[in-house]
Amino acid sequence: MKSLSAIWMDGRFVPWDEAKIHVLTHGLHYGYAIFEGIRCYSTDAGPAIFRLDEHIERFLNSAKIYRMDLGHSAKDLSKACVEVVRRNKVTECYIRPIAYSGYGEMGLNPLTSKINVAIAVWEWGPYLGREAQTEGVRAMVSSWARINARAMPIQAKCSANYANSALAKIEALDAGYDEAIMLNHDGMVAEGPGENIFRVKDGILSTPPASSGILRGITRDTVIEFAHELGLTFYRNDATKEELYTSDELFFSGTAVGIAKIREVDGRKIGYDGFPITDKIQKMYSDAVHGRSKKHAKWLTPVRP
Repeated sequence: MKSLSAIWMDGRFVPWDEAKIHVLTHGLHYGYAIFEGIRCYSTDAGPAIFRLDEHIERFLNSAKIYRMDLGHSAKDLSKACVEVVRRNKVTECYIRPIAYSGYGEMGLNPLTSKINVAIAVWEWGPYLGREAQTEGVRAMVSSWARINARAMPIQAKCSANYANSALAKIEALDAGYDEAIMLNHDGMVAEGPGENIFRVKDGILSTPPASSGILRGITRDTVIEFAHELGLTFYRNDATKEELYTSDELFFSGTAVGIAKIREVDGRKIGYDGFPITDKIQKMYSDAVHGRSKKHAKWLTPVRP
């Protein structure tokens, strides 16, 4: 990772190499942290952050679920995100707000620890590589089940949840694949380790419902809006592993990954006739995030000099 100049921590900017926490920070030991992943893109009018308001809203909702008092309003956090991008003088970057139970107390009760909030940015290309947008990725169905909503609140973007994701990711890489697809405890398709998943069959676009144990992704919501604009038949419905194999098209969606085609699942080829619907959605997404679509300009927060 390339070092930049500054990170926002609890309302003040600190030099990149001085943004440190104590080894006994509570959240480090117990996973009691919530975070967001946001992207800033280059546009003809300068850098702009995509769907910042929606990301900050989800960040605050995660905090509410975990009974965290962040001590900062949505407006303050949004302004801080913009300022972090501005101070680091980047035109495209990934933005990571994080809140965690800090240093001071140990033990399982997090309510005795102060909540710290930080926002960092770094330059980061598409999560699965740029070839994922064009050639697609090879995925496998993981042996690790997606965590159950009765065990952890799935709609909170909690750091602890991602230990589950990391196990699935490692398994896929060790098996020679690019990414994993996780099933829920009922054996239905849930999502990738850090991405939502969409399926196309006979011209119908679908994605697992929130009840399947997924995180409601901001990019997922964007794709659903695109589907309505394109006049596609769209459903939120459960899908089996076998239905993955017989898909006409599959793709991942997410802030980190963008829109990434899935060309193979467990050795079964996907996209024999290409990815026509995915291609349309990819173009709409690229136009929206780079400011080429006036219709979607409302989703962009400019970073002024």
